[in-house]
Amino acid sequence: MLRGLYTAASGMITQQRRHDTVTQNIANVNTPGYKQVESIERSFPEMLISLNNGDQGSSNRNIGRLNTGVLAEESISMNVQGDMRQTNSADDFALVSEINLADPATQQNIPFDASGKYVAEDGTVTYRPQAFFTATSKTGETGYTRDGNFQLNAAGQLLTSTGNQVLGATGNPITLRGSIDDYNFDSRGNITTKINGATVGRLGISVVNLPGQMTRAGDGLFRVTDPATAGVRQLQAGDNVEVRQGYLEGSTVDAAASMVDLTAALRAYEANQKIVQFYDKSLDKTVNDVGRV
Repeated sequence: MLRGLYTAASGMITQQRRHDTVTQNIANVNTPGYKQVESIERSFPEMLISLNNGDQGSSNRNIGRLNTGVLAEESISMNVQGDMRQTNSADDFALVSEINLADPATQQNIPFDASGKYVAEDGTVTYRPQAFFTATSKTGETGYTRDGNFQLNAAGQLLTSTGNQVLGATGNPITLRGSIDDYNFDSRGNITTKINGATVGRLGISVVNLPGQMTRAGDGLFRVTDPATAGVRQLQAGDNVEVRQGYLEGSTVDAAASMVDLTAALRAYEANQKIVQFYDKSLDKTVNDVGRV
């Protein structure tokens, strides 16, 4: 009987974490560059139940399999392209990242699905590389973001919307004199002056070959524990990546689907709660009534 309590309790904890994940998505539905988070659940290993006594003449003493619970294994970000929203603001930037990879066997472009991955016939999983603006966090760590809602402070430093310094292609913070309206930004992130067309720098755009290894660092930034393993590199000439000034990338959150997931998590939580209440009443009767006989 206690096994059922543990199973129901694990289900409640899992649905609560699922609820928190969906709530986070809904709260960031209007956040530029936000990537929807999906909660991945996994069941505990199943147990094979067999007869210990009784039915001695049976050749098959297996009763069946018993599932012992579920857990929220991880939360992963859906690193796919968001919709473009034109703002006509000179300090707004968006990345259009559609980097293609060739299949070594056919030399054709790999057909990635809507989640940005491709599963081959042999089970090999390939992820679509994604491009990010490079910034430095307040603790000095290098981070990556798709939120291009930049701004210039009084010192001429280009900052993200949360106050993190935007890095250039050389890895140093970008500093501009005067107003951002005095500069042009082309589709590859090159920065030139409007007065004489002199190049003064380039936006630091990093490509992450395995975006699934990125973790959220707060302030709209992602971080990578091991850049070599994740395949972090600078933008190359052959990468199909475009910088658009005067645009912002919208979040990838599907508001309608999130509301459905939120309701489903609530209903599943309530169902597990009812099971806990049922076992509680059964234990109460066992202790207080049956125990008196």
